[in-house]
Amino acid sequence: MKKMNIWLLGSALAAVLSAGSAVAAEIKVGFVTSMSGPASSLGIPYSKGLAAGRQSISEIEGNTIKVIELDDASDPTAAARNARKLVEEEKVDLLIGSAGSPAALAMAAVASELKVPLISIANANPTGEAGAWTITVPQPAPLMVSALVEHMKKNNAKSIGYIGFSDPWGDLVYDALNETTKGSDIKIATNERFARSDSSVTAQALKIVAARPDVVVTGGSGTPGALPHIALAERGFKGTAYGTHAIINPDFVRVGGKAVEGVIAPSGPVVVAEQLPDSNPIKKVAMDFRNHYEAANKESNYNAFAAYSYDAWLLFADAAKRALPKATPGTPEYRAALKDMLTSTKEVVGTHAVYNFTPDSRYGTDERSRVLVQLKDGKWSLVE
Repeated sequence: MKKMNIWLLGSALAAVLSAGSAVAAEIKVGFVTSMSGPASSLGIPYSKGLAAGRQSISEIEGNTIKVIELDDASDPTAAARNARKLVEEEKVDLLIGSAGSPAALAMAAVASELKVPLISIANANPTGEAGAWTITVPQPAPLMVSALVEHMKKNNAKSIGYIGFSDPWGDLVYDALNETTKGSDIKIATNERFARSDSSVTAQALKIVAARPDVVVTGGSGTPGALPHIALAERGFKGTAYGTHAIINPDFVRVGGKAVEGVIAPSGPVVVAEQLPDSNPIKKVAMDFRNHYEAANKESNYNAFAAYSYDAWLLFADAAKRALPKATPGTPEYRAALKDMLTSTKEVVGTHAVYNFTPDSRYGTDERSRVLVQLKDGKWSLVE
């Protein structure tokens, strides 16, 4: 009987220790961003936004979270290499990244190959099998560009001069313009391109001015996104200048100076959170983000890009919690469960949107995720 009691006690203790180790499991997140290079004006805010997310949520159901962050130096090849290292060597359960569409697409290819979920914080929408393991946080270009086209129609614009990056983001914006102006009286007069690393777009600006468009739309982002606005201002362009949500960035405002004053762009509501009605569910989350950002980074220079990575963290936390009953972190089964939970996200309120994902939709946003803003005296104001 005594031996039986000892055996039962040992079994009970083993069960307790096993349960304790399950509670103490570690969830690993691999984060790739651009802390250097042309995309660093976006990559650094992304890093600070993730720090705010970690300030907000530091564990999942008692499970610790380990984040491993790598710099891709604004190089898509490095982004893919970092993603592979994080999965194969660090055994991460999830990837988040990176600061530009080319880098995010490179990471998506690795995520699909190695079967690890990726939350893209740049605008990337890989199709088919390549995108099976990826969801995208930023609003899709057609959703945001359509807000610009509606504004153009109300103001009787008939022709658009377009200049954008010579990469997937420039293509996405141009394609969205084509799609949203189809069947209208508005025509696209130019399709000029430039590289993120270019220091001059004089030739492109001259072609746009010569075409005499009513408005100009730029398909750039961050600091390099200010270059066309500066060149056009220097050559006397007086029409309305539009950008996208990819320019809602302090460095764009700083570098552009007077040349970007008055530019109109679509944005997630977080940029003008204090101007939103209290009934808007995004307002509270956006204001909470600001508090967590300040606590994590000891500064108040929050922006739209930091908010995207913060939202990625909220989406991860929601999916990770729902995946825990299905598998143990650190296993292929948990990665698969995380993917399934991310692609079944329902009404998760973030700073930019109320997110809903399905297996057939890698974008999770709707019209609640956009407002129109204008740069006035160096600050973004809600356009009524």
